[in-house]
Parts: sequence; structure tokens; C-alpha cells
Amino acid sequence: MTTTGTAPASTFEELYGHAPEGVWAAPGRVNLIGEHTDYNDGFVLPIAIPQAVRAYVRRRDDGVLRLASTRVPGAAVELDVTGLAPGGVAGWAAYPAAVVWTLRRAGHGVGGADVLLDSDVPGGAGLSSSAALECAVAAAYNDLYELKLEAGELALIAQRAENEFVGVPCGIMDQMASMVCRAGAALYLDTRDLSARYVPLDLAGAGLTLLVLDTRVQHDLADGAYAALRAGCERAAALLGLSALRDLAPADLPAAFARLPADLVPLVRHVVTENDRVVRALDELEHHGPAALGPILTAGHASLRDDYRTSCPETDLAADTAVAAGALGARMTGGGFGGSVIALTETAKAQAVADAVVDAFAKAGYAEPDVYRAVPAEGARRES
Repeated sequence: MTTTGTAPASTFEELYGHAPEGVWAAPGRVNLIGEHTDYNDGFVLPIAIPQAVRAYVRRRDDGVLRLASTRVPGAAVELDVTGLAPGGVAGWAAYPAAVVWTLRRAGHGVGGADVLLDSDVPGGAGLSSSAALECAVAAAYNDLYELKLEAGELALIAQRAENEFVGVPCGIMDQMASMVCRAGAALYLDTRDLSARYVPLDLAGAGLTLLVLDTRVQHDLADGAYAALRAGCERAAALLGLSALRDLAPADLPAAFARLPADLVPLVRHVVTENDRVVRALDELEHHGPAALGPILTAGHASLRDDYRTSCPETDLAADTAVAAGALGARMTGGGFGGSVIALTETAKAQAVADAVVDAFAKAGYAEPDVYRAVPAEGARRES
């Protein structure tokens, strides 16, 4: 199936001399609650967002993988799929190359392709642009090479690509959200067994708006800070004799703290209380509606700020200002060290909340944040 008539498709033809066979899209995500719980076998509650990475792809039979991006000027990166290895591809091209390497390592006889990536997911904003890229390429390869893998299997391929090839020890939430989320719903996911439940989330019907406040502070989860947090959690679980911190209940925290070194106590407190916040958020959504999420979001931000220490002055200012201006709740979303804050607000107050955050950033001397509204969108799909 040939794609024509769009600017990226025309760019593809200019680069490669032929049309793409199709277009595959995978969205970014906003995590409502459940941060840094996925690599602890815990619970998460994300939604996909309308912003997506689109992969324009044509299969090749000569083992050559050519990669280009509308965001990166210049010629395509050309690779031999048989020579792909961790550490061998630099920059943004490592992510799509990682997917091909992981598929081959898993025993799938895939070869090359011509790929052009086009994205409106902000990079470094805590909205999973890297997972969206991985999932778009995985979905394209699944169709073009007739692999017949289910969405959950593709998510695991994408996670392994980021873990083993790119070198970021992320959990599974971002890839699962990008692959399997549904429009109009949040995804309640148990990351231990990948069991999932779709929870209706009609924000407009409830008179609510979910603002995304992109602080424009760029994060890089490959710089070691994320890995150090995960290692700390795994060390704490081992000291407590647990397979993962998910197995520790809130009531057991005082006894656990007595057995842990002081530096691990705040990490454990965050993970255990954050898991509890996800469970409570599910209950509130099902019994009282989305407005009841507000205090849970705000409590989650305080935990990320004070215990996990993944916030920063800009995200703290955005969250605090949003609540002071009338938002029902606000918190940092994503891995942290910058990125975005989400603010749940009555629709009638949404513009005032956004204006207050922009004004606060100006007074603090920070770059103006990018503000837009998030709605639960569809997961990965073939668009043409």
C-alpha cells in the first residue's frame, strides 16, 4: 500500500527514490500516576496522547537499513543489519536500529528497510518520544515481515531494544502504553504479568481538562541517574528478601525501614506509596470519576520531589503554581529530571491555570513552557 500526498511521503521519495509501502504511528504517553513503579513490578495508569511518531517504511531485501528523520537534516544513516551491535550506532538512529537488532536476536528473520521518521512528540519532555519511535518501527516491521506478533509482544521487543541496545534500563510502561492504549480510556497495567484493564476516562464529559505543561527542561535518562535509582530499588528489595518492591505493603514500611540503610528508605517509601496511589486512583476513577484524581496527583508529585528526588525547580514551580491557580491536582509525569507536569483542572479554569504557570515562569526567568491539552488517544496502528 503506497502512501502519497503528504510532505513526509514526498521527502521519503526524494531520499530513497521510491514510495513507502505504508505509514505506522505510535503515540507518546502521559502517565496519570505510577511513576518509577514499572521496574519494581508495580502498577501504572497511563494514557496515550494524540502526538505520535510516524514511520514511513519500505522493506528492503539486501540487508541494508537506511534511517532518516524529518527532525534531523542531512543524508540517511545507512547500516548493515547483520553488523548491528550495542554501542555501534550513535544518537537518535540507535533507537530504530535497536528494534531491528532485537527482533533478529529474538529469532525473527528480518532484514533491512528504508525508514523515514516524523514526530510531533516533544523530545526530552517526559512523554516517551523514544518509546513511540521504537513502537512505530516495531509495528512496521511486524507487518512488512509478517511476524504476526501481538501488541504486548511488540512492546516487550521495544523495551528490550532500549534496555539492551540503547542502554536505558527502563520498565515496560512506556512501550505498553504506546502499543496498547485505547482512545477514551486509561490503561491500568500490572507490570509484573502485563495484565491490563481499560478504565473509561471521559474528561470532557466530566467538565475537566488535563493540561500538559512542558517545562522545556530536557532530560536524558541514559546519563546514569535513572539507572542508579533502579539499582537502589533492586538493592533494597534484595535486602528485604523480596523479588521486587511491589511485594511490600504500606503497612509493612516501618518494619522495612528498620532493616534498610538510610539512603534507600526514601526510594522504598516512594515506590510503595506510589503503588498504593495507583490502586486508589483506579478506585476513584471507577466509583467517583476523574475529578477525584486531583489530590492523588499532587501527593504523587510531593513523593517524587521529596523522596525520589527526580523533580527540579521548574517542575516544582509548574505543579505548585497550577494548584495555587485552581487546578484539582498536578504532578510531574515521566522519568523526571525535567520534562512535563500534568495539571487536572476544571475546563472553565484551564486557561487561567495555564496563564498562571506561564507568568510564574517568566517571573522566575525560565523559558516559556509549552502548554497543551491531553486527551486519551489510540495506541500504535497502521495508518495507510
